[in-house]
Amino acid sequence: MAFERMGRQPLDYMPVRYGTSKLLFRGPQQVLSTEYVACLGGTETYGKFIDRPYPDLLERQLGMACVNFGWANAGVDAFLKDDGLIDLARNAEAVVLQIPCAMNLTNPFYRVHPRRNDRFLQATDRMRRLYPEMDFTEFNFTRHMMARLNQIAPERFSVLREGLQDTWVERMEQLLERIERPVVLLWFASHKPGRGDGPADIANDPAFVSRAMLNKIAKHAARLVEVVISRAAREQGTRGMRFAPMEETVAAELPGPLAHSQVSKALLPTLTEVLTE
Repeated sequence: MAFERMGRQPLDYMPVRYGTSKLLFRGPQQVLSTEYVACLGGTETYGKFIDRPYPDLLERQLGMACVNFGWANAGVDAFLKDDGLIDLARNAEAVVLQIPCAMNLTNPFYRVHPRRNDRFLQATDRMRRLYPEMDFTEFNFTRHMMARLNQIAPERFSVLREGLQDTWVERMEQLLERIERPVVLLWFASHKPGRGDGPADIANDPAFVSRAMLNKIAKHAARLVEVVISRAAREQGTRGMRFAPMEETVAAELPGPLAHSQVSKALLPTLTEVLTE
Protein backbone atom coordinates (compact mmCIF):
# COMPACT_ATOMS: atom_id res chain seq x y z
CA MET A 1 0.00 0.00 0.00
CA ALA A 2 2.91 2.37 0.68
CA PHE A 3 4.06 1.98 -2.91
CA GLU A 4 0.54 2.70 -4.15
CA ARG A 5 0.51 5.95 -2.16
CA MET A 6 3.88 6.87 -3.63
CA GLY A 7 2.49 6.34 -7.12
CA ARG A 8 -0.06 9.11 -6.56
CA GLN A 9 2.65 11.69 -5.78
CA PRO A 10 4.12 13.07 -9.01
CA LEU A 11 7.78 14.08 -8.97
CA ASP A 12 9.07 17.61 -9.25
CA TYR A 13 11.95 17.23 -11.72
CA MET A 14 13.17 20.79 -11.00
CA PRO A 15 14.13 21.42 -14.66
CA VAL A 16 17.35 23.35 -15.26
CA ARG A 17 19.49 24.62 -18.12
CA TYR A 18 23.24 24.34 -18.48
CA GLY A 19 25.49 26.56 -20.56
CA THR A 20 24.11 27.35 -24.00
CA SER A 21 22.32 24.03 -24.46
CA LYS A 22 18.79 24.29 -25.86
CA LEU A 23 17.63 21.30 -23.81
CA LEU A 24 15.98 21.42 -20.40
CA PHE A 25 17.49 18.85 -18.04
CA ARG A 26 16.50 17.32 -14.74
CA GLY A 27 17.53 19.21 -11.62
CA PRO A 28 18.62 20.08 -9.09
CA GLN A 29 21.24 22.35 -10.64
CA GLN A 30 24.78 20.99 -10.49
CA VAL A 31 27.94 23.09 -10.22
CA LEU A 32 30.08 22.46 -13.31
CA SER A 33 33.18 24.34 -12.17
CA THR A 34 34.60 21.14 -10.66
CA GLU A 35 35.28 17.72 -12.19
CA TYR A 36 32.22 15.82 -13.34
CA VAL A 37 30.95 12.91 -15.43
CA ALA A 38 28.38 13.80 -18.09
CA CYS A 39 25.50 11.31 -18.39
CA LEU A 40 23.77 11.64 -21.76
CA GLY A 41 20.72 9.57 -22.59
CA GLY A 42 16.99 9.34 -23.08
CA THR A 43 13.96 8.84 -20.84
CA GLU A 44 15.73 6.21 -18.73
CA THR A 45 18.74 8.42 -17.99
CA TYR A 46 16.42 11.34 -17.20
CA GLY A 47 14.80 9.04 -14.67
CA LYS A 48 11.14 9.52 -15.45
CA PHE A 49 9.08 8.59 -12.35
CA ILE A 50 12.27 7.73 -10.40
CA ASP A 51 13.42 9.59 -7.27
CA ARG A 52 17.08 8.71 -7.81
CA PRO A 53 17.99 7.70 -11.37
CA TYR A 54 21.29 5.98 -12.02
CA PRO A 55 23.35 9.21 -12.43
CA ASP A 56 22.43 10.14 -8.83
CA LEU A 57 23.28 6.67 -7.53
CA LEU A 58 26.51 6.59 -9.49
CA GLU A 59 27.56 9.96 -8.11
CA ARG A 60 27.35 8.67 -4.54
CA GLN A 61 29.35 5.55 -5.37
CA LEU A 62 31.93 7.27 -7.56
CA GLY A 63 32.56 10.27 -5.37
CA MET A 64 32.40 12.63 -8.35
CA ALA A 65 29.53 14.72 -9.69
CA CYS A 66 27.54 12.82 -12.33
CA VAL A 67 25.45 15.40 -14.16
CA ASN A 68 22.17 14.17 -15.61
CA PHE A 69 21.94 15.29 -19.23
CA GLY A 70 19.06 12.92 -19.99
CA TRP A 71 16.33 14.10 -22.35
CA ALA A 72 13.03 12.26 -22.76
CA ASN A 73 12.80 10.24 -26.01
CA ALA A 74 16.15 11.60 -27.16
CA GLY A 75 17.66 10.25 -30.33
CA VAL A 76 21.21 10.87 -31.46
CA ASP A 77 20.10 14.07 -33.27
CA ALA A 78 19.07 15.81 -30.03
CA PHE A 79 22.66 15.58 -28.80
CA LEU A 80 24.58 15.89 -32.05
CA LYS A 81 22.81 19.10 -33.08
CA ASP A 82 23.12 20.82 -29.69
CA ASP A 83 26.50 22.59 -29.67
CA GLY A 84 25.95 23.70 -26.09
CA LEU A 85 25.55 20.12 -24.90
CA ILE A 86 28.60 19.02 -26.88
CA ASP A 87 30.60 21.68 -25.03
CA LEU A 88 29.30 20.39 -21.69
CA ALA A 89 30.34 16.86 -22.64
CA ARG A 90 33.79 18.04 -23.75
CA ASN A 91 34.34 19.67 -20.36
CA ALA A 92 33.60 16.45 -18.50
CA GLU A 93 36.23 14.00 -17.27
CA ALA A 94 34.28 11.20 -18.94
CA VAL A 95 30.90 10.69 -20.61
CA VAL A 96 28.28 7.99 -20.17
CA LEU A 97 26.18 7.76 -23.33
CA GLN A 98 23.02 5.67 -23.16
CA ILE A 99 22.44 3.94 -26.50
CA PRO A 100 19.49 5.66 -28.24
CA CYS A 101 17.08 3.91 -30.58
CA ALA A 102 17.56 4.10 -34.35
CA MET A 103 14.09 5.32 -35.34
CA ASN A 104 14.20 8.73 -33.65
CA LEU A 105 16.44 10.59 -36.08
CA THR A 106 16.16 12.47 -39.34
CA ASN A 107 17.15 10.15 -42.18
CA PRO A 108 16.74 9.68 -45.94
CA PHE A 109 13.12 8.57 -45.43
CA TYR A 110 11.67 11.10 -42.97
CA ARG A 111 12.39 14.11 -40.76
CA VAL A 112 11.92 14.33 -37.01
CA HIS A 113 11.76 17.30 -34.65
CA PRO A 114 15.34 18.49 -33.95
CA ARG A 115 14.93 18.17 -30.17
CA ARG A 116 11.85 16.00 -29.62
CA ASN A 117 13.21 13.24 -31.79
CA ASP A 118 10.21 10.93 -31.35
CA ARG A 119 8.01 13.48 -33.19
CA PHE A 120 7.54 12.68 -36.87
CA LEU A 121 7.52 15.80 -39.06
CA GLN A 122 7.60 14.88 -42.74
CA ALA A 123 8.13 12.01 -45.15
CA THR A 124 10.70 12.47 -47.92
CA ASP A 125 10.16 11.68 -51.58
CA ARG A 126 12.09 8.46 -51.04
CA MET A 127 9.62 7.37 -48.35
CA ARG A 128 6.64 8.25 -50.53
CA ARG A 129 8.05 6.14 -53.35
CA LEU A 130 8.55 3.25 -50.94
CA TYR A 131 5.01 3.55 -49.53
CA PRO A 132 2.93 5.28 -52.24
CA GLU A 133 -0.34 4.13 -50.66
CA MET A 134 0.29 5.89 -47.33
CA ASP A 135 -1.07 9.20 -46.10
CA PHE A 136 1.71 10.27 -43.75
CA THR A 137 -0.29 13.13 -42.27
CA GLU A 138 -1.93 10.61 -39.93
CA PHE A 139 1.32 10.11 -38.00
CA ASN A 140 2.65 12.27 -35.18
CA PHE A 141 5.14 9.86 -33.60
CA THR A 142 7.82 7.65 -35.13
CA ARG A 143 6.93 4.45 -33.25
CA HIS A 144 3.30 4.56 -34.33
CA MET A 145 4.42 5.06 -37.92
CA MET A 146 6.99 2.24 -37.78
CA ALA A 147 4.46 -0.24 -36.44
CA ARG A 148 1.96 0.68 -39.15
CA LEU A 149 4.46 0.53 -42.02
CA ASN A 150 5.77 -2.84 -40.89
CA GLN A 151 2.22 -4.15 -40.71
CA ILE A 152 1.41 -2.99 -44.25
CA ALA A 153 4.52 -4.27 -46.06
CA PRO A 154 7.20 -6.14 -44.06
CA GLU A 155 9.36 -6.62 -47.17
CA ARG A 156 9.49 -2.91 -47.96
CA PHE A 157 9.85 -2.13 -44.27
CA SER A 158 13.20 -3.95 -44.21
CA VAL A 159 14.52 -1.39 -46.72
CA LEU A 160 13.39 1.42 -44.43
CA ARG A 161 14.85 -0.21 -41.32
CA GLU A 162 18.23 -0.81 -42.92
CA GLY A 163 18.35 2.83 -44.03
CA LEU A 164 17.69 3.96 -40.47
CA GLN A 165 20.34 1.64 -39.10
CA ASP A 166 22.99 2.90 -41.52
CA THR A 167 22.15 6.50 -40.67
CA TRP A 168 22.27 5.74 -36.94
CA VAL A 169 25.79 4.30 -37.17
CA GLU A 170 27.01 7.35 -39.10
CA ARG A 171 25.47 9.81 -36.61
CA MET A 172 26.72 7.93 -33.56
CA GLU A 173 30.25 7.91 -34.98
CA GLN A 174 29.96 11.66 -35.59
CA LEU A 175 28.74 12.23 -32.03
CA LEU A 176 31.55 10.22 -30.49
CA GLU A 177 34.09 12.08 -32.62
CA ARG A 178 32.70 15.48 -31.58
CA ILE A 179 32.68 14.72 -27.85
CA GLU A 180 36.46 14.26 -27.77
CA ARG A 181 36.34 12.71 -24.29
CA PRO A 182 36.40 9.09 -23.08
CA VAL A 183 32.89 7.76 -23.67
CA VAL A 184 31.36 4.76 -21.92
CA LEU A 185 28.49 3.47 -24.06
CA LEU A 186 25.59 2.16 -21.99
CA TRP A 187 23.16 -0.48 -23.21
CA PHE A 188 20.20 -0.16 -20.80
CA ALA A 189 17.37 -2.44 -21.91
CA SER A 190 15.21 -5.41 -21.03
CA HIS A 191 16.92 -7.57 -23.68
CA LYS A 192 20.40 -8.34 -24.97
CA PRO A 193 21.60 -6.81 -28.23
CA GLY A 194 20.44 -9.01 -31.08
CA ARG A 195 19.96 -8.71 -34.83
CA GLY A 196 17.73 -5.63 -34.58
CA ASP A 197 15.34 -6.89 -37.25
CA GLY A 198 12.49 -8.59 -35.39
CA PRO A 199 8.93 -7.28 -34.97
CA ALA A 200 9.57 -6.80 -31.25
CA ASP A 201 12.38 -4.36 -32.05
CA ILE A 202 9.80 -1.69 -32.89
CA ALA A 203 8.40 -1.72 -29.35
CA ASN A 204 11.54 -2.51 -27.36
CA ASP A 205 14.18 0.20 -27.06
CA PRO A 206 16.80 0.81 -28.20
CA ALA A 207 14.73 0.02 -31.29
CA PHE A 208 16.54 -1.46 -34.33
CA VAL A 209 19.99 -1.33 -32.69
CA SER A 210 21.82 -4.60 -33.37
CA ARG A 211 24.94 -6.22 -32.00
CA ALA A 212 26.72 -5.48 -35.27
CA MET A 213 25.85 -1.78 -34.96
CA LEU A 214 27.14 -1.68 -31.40
CA ASN A 215 30.40 -3.31 -32.46
CA LYS A 216 30.92 -0.63 -35.12
CA ILE A 217 30.50 2.35 -32.82
CA ALA A 218 32.25 0.71 -29.85
CA LYS A 219 35.52 1.11 -31.77
CA HIS A 220 35.19 4.86 -31.23
CA ALA A 221 34.39 4.66 -27.50
CA ALA A 222 36.42 3.89 -24.39
CA ARG A 223 34.13 1.11 -23.16
CA LEU A 224 30.77 -0.57 -23.69
CA VAL A 225 28.72 -1.55 -20.64
CA GLU A 226 25.70 -3.78 -21.22
CA VAL A 227 22.94 -3.90 -18.62
CA VAL A 228 19.98 -6.18 -19.24
CA ILE A 229 17.31 -5.43 -16.67
CA SER A 230 16.96 -8.45 -14.41
CA ARG A 231 13.80 -10.46 -14.02
CA ALA A 232 13.57 -9.37 -10.38
CA ALA A 233 13.66 -5.71 -11.44
CA ARG A 234 11.03 -6.25 -14.14
CA GLU A 235 8.73 -8.05 -11.73
CA GLN A 236 8.70 -5.05 -9.40
CA GLY A 237 6.54 -3.19 -11.89
CA THR A 238 5.90 0.36 -10.67
CA ARG A 239 6.94 -0.26 -7.05
CA GLY A 240 8.94 2.70 -5.77
CA MET A 241 7.99 4.90 -8.73
CA ARG A 242 6.15 8.21 -8.43
CA PHE A 243 3.53 9.27 -10.94
CA ALA A 244 0.11 10.81 -11.34
CA PRO A 245 -2.87 8.41 -11.57
CA MET A 246 -3.15 8.78 -15.33
CA GLU A 247 0.55 8.00 -15.82
CA GLU A 248 0.61 4.47 -14.41
CA THR A 249 0.51 2.74 -17.81
CA VAL A 250 3.48 4.78 -19.02
CA ALA A 251 5.38 4.20 -15.77
CA ALA A 252 4.88 0.44 -16.04
CA GLU A 253 6.85 0.43 -19.31
CA LEU A 254 9.91 2.12 -17.80
CA PRO A 255 12.65 0.68 -15.55
CA GLY A 256 12.14 1.11 -11.83
CA PRO A 257 14.49 1.83 -8.91
CA LEU A 258 16.06 -1.64 -8.82
CA ALA A 259 16.97 -1.45 -12.52
CA HIS A 260 18.63 1.93 -11.99
CA SER A 261 20.57 0.48 -9.08
CA GLN A 262 21.78 -2.35 -11.31
CA VAL A 263 22.97 0.17 -13.92
CA SER A 264 24.92 2.27 -11.43
CA LYS A 265 26.64 -0.81 -10.02
CA ALA A 266 27.55 -2.01 -13.52
CA LEU A 267 28.95 1.38 -14.52
CA LEU A 268 31.01 1.98 -11.38
CA PRO A 269 34.04 -0.27 -12.02
CA THR A 270 34.25 0.69 -15.69
CA LEU A 271 34.07 4.41 -15.01
CA THR A 272 36.61 4.07 -12.22
CA GLU A 273 39.02 2.48 -14.69
CA VAL A 274 38.38 5.10 -17.39
CA LEU A 275 38.89 7.99 -14.96
CA THR A 276 42.25 6.64 -13.78
CA GLU A 277 43.68 5.92 -17.23
